[in-house]
Amino acid sequence: MLGTLLPLPVLLILVNSVYSKQPHIVLIVADDLGYNDVGFRGYNTFVSTPNLDELANEGVILENHIVSATCSPSRTSLMTGRYAIRTGFWKGNLKRNEEFGLGLDETLMPEMLKRNGYRTHGVGKWHLGMFTWEHTPVKRGFETWFGMYLAEQNYYSHKSVEGIDFRDNYLDADGNVVDNVRRDLEGQYSTHLFTNRSVELIQAHDQNEPLFLYLAYTSVHTPHQAPQEDVEKYAMNISANITDFLMRKKYSTMISIMDEGVGRVVDALKQKGMMENTVLVFTSDNGAGLSGSNYPLRGGKRSFFEGGVRAASFVYSPRLEKSGYINKNLHHVTDWYATFQKLAGDKPNLHQKPQLEIDGVDIWSSLSKGEPCRDEVLYELRDPSKRLDSTGKDARDVARAYPVSLNTSSTTIQLPYDEMRPLKALNYAQDFFAIRWKNWKLITGTGITLHGWTSSTGQTDEYEQFTDESGNLHDWTIVSGTFLFDLTVDIREKNNLADDYPDIVKKLLNKRQSYVEKVKFISERKYDKHGISLVDGVWKPWV
Repeated sequence: MLGTLLPLPVLLILVNSVYSKQPHIVLIVADDLGYNDVGFRGYNTFVSTPNLDELANEGVILENHIVSATCSPSRTSLMTGRYAIRTGFWKGNLKRNEEFGLGLDETLMPEMLKRNGYRTHGVGKWHLGMFTWEHTPVKRGFETWFGMYLAEQNYYSHKSVEGIDFRDNYLDADGNVVDNVRRDLEGQYSTHLFTNRSVELIQAHDQNEPLFLYLAYTSVHTPHQAPQEDVEKYAMNISANITDFLMRKKYSTMISIMDEGVGRVVDALKQKGMMENTVLVFTSDNGAGLSGSNYPLRGGKRSFFEGGVRAASFVYSPRLEKSGYINKNLHHVTDWYATFQKLAGDKPNLHQKPQLEIDGVDIWSSLSKGEPCRDEVLYELRDPSKRLDSTGKDARDVARAYPVSLNTSSTTIQLPYDEMRPLKALNYAQDFFAIRWKNWKLITGTGITLHGWTSSTGQTDEYEQFTDESGNLHDWTIVSGTFLFDLTVDIREKNNLADDYPDIVKKLLNKRQSYVEKVKFISERKYDKHGISLVDGVWKPWV
């Protein structure tokens, strides 16, 4: 268990002399965690997260921390400080056999910190490309990598479909990847393994050197699996009258096991004498799907309504001048790169590898003092002119038939459902634009998937769904239209104000072109079609 944290004012006095040092940085990322799947949000009554709650309440809870709606785009922005439109990941998640990854001209967070004297270790989930060895973690700045390359895996067999994806990697003296596939860990629960390795790394660390620990849990991504003894320990309060309550028990248990792991990591930092000079950040990569609860927000994973892109996040550090409060400033996942860069004392212009332009801003004064930092965040932009993609041709044609409207009408057009659903339109070539400016949020274009609202308990039978024109229920509605919300008074995004505030709609639409000019063109999604990415039952780079 986490135990009792020293009051931050006391720690401030004790460690004032070390604040000129580079801080240790512990970055913890949950996978598909709902906004309401933690206690510190104030609505949750069914998931036990005492360690996260204590850290959040003693630190700074981030009310408006925006991420991407899916995994790979969020992680690329986190690792580069750049919007997904710049890296090509606006196209969506990586597939397991896809020949794509973060460009080698990108300077990733561990690479940036490593050149400033940090010891860099990665644990958990990568999902940023592995079709060549050069795209794998230990070639991108991590000294060691313990975990997986792909999007998801069985928590016990560590297989993604038919192939094993669990390694313990580092570089040899010649700079070659030592690919240590851990077949021996079969049967051991992934979350426990990730926590154990993180604790071991802290215990073995020379505390006089700055540490960067990236702990990217796979919890609570599918498949929903948890040890039965932990289900009985953590989820006995979940009622059997909840739809899919057995699944919900496992889902909740997975979160509690992760919470327990975070407590062990904090205990290790304290025992090592490192906590007083540590910045610990916790966030999710995106909102929960139907298994979790994003209450009171609308939508979930894959949606650009707030439930898909507003993460349950906080920062804890004795270095904070102000703590124990909820910070309502606007922040974005790209901001951690810029913030850590400043804390590390990095001088990007002094390094041989050019630093690409970043979109993140240094938010330390916002976190530590509550000062304002930014008033605009791009949620997403897709433009079919920036994509020539055989897998998305039909969806692209539909997008071109219903382009982003430059007028202020909020009229929505129901797109041909039978045609659009098989195309998985969100993953292909819609034409839309979503942006936040101050209290205003605009979503406009084609291929907008209308999501409803999850309940406070995460009961799937209370998920509010939309109907088509015939009144028939289905699990998504795809429209073309314009939506404007005032998030200061309408956090649930129920009231479309586009017709009431045409000047605001125009102002936000006028920002679109500047972002279009930054979009990285994607020619075609290429895949391993010959099975060469699987070698002796193990997923391997194949190019």
